[in-house]
Amino acid sequence: MVVPMSTPAPATVPAPQGELGMLIEAEKIAQRIRELGAQISADYRGKPLRLIGVLKGAWIFLADLIRCLDLDQVSVDFLGVASYGASSRSSGEVQITKDLDMSIEGIDVLIVEDILDTGETFHYLMRVLGSRKPKSLRVVTLLDKPARRTRPVHADYIGFTIPDAFVIGYGLDFDQKYRQLPDVRVLQAPSK
Repeated sequence: MVVPMSTPAPATVPAPQGELGMLIEAEKIAQRIRELGAQISADYRGKPLRLIGVLKGAWIFLADLIRCLDLDQVSVDFLGVASYGASSRSSGEVQITKDLDMSIEGIDVLIVEDILDTGETFHYLMRVLGSRKPKSLRVVTLLDKPARRTRPVHADYIGFTIPDAFVIGYGLDFDQKYRQLPDVRVLQAPSK
């Protein structure tokens, strides 16, 4: 795995209040993605790059990120994985629900993730995709939630470091709902 050049530090976001508390506004997300796009473009200048979007949560992030890349040779593929289902807690078991359409052997690969949480999915993806012999394998994640780590993992590019809360919006869901929100919010449990 290639170690990235200097990447701007991710922004740390405080916990919000309310049932659908605002965590990161759309304008801040857009600005941070432009910064990530500039850094990734600098790191991969002159090299073909394959973005692998992790479905379903990362597709909005990938769509915005690819438009911020200043690279001549970028291709895209998708990999579906599941570990949550209809729960707000990861099952801890990762399953591939859709495999890649193209080989990644000998190619620089950047996995595009919505959130790095426990590290179980990240660890699984690195093992599975690493066995397919890419030239390099890095990860960009919009959100990093280190408080929930069960494995010592770290993404190469991080948008925002967030507190331990269940987040929705900007592609992230709860039971397939809320993906369409333009910002990232916290889904709070109702008070009893």
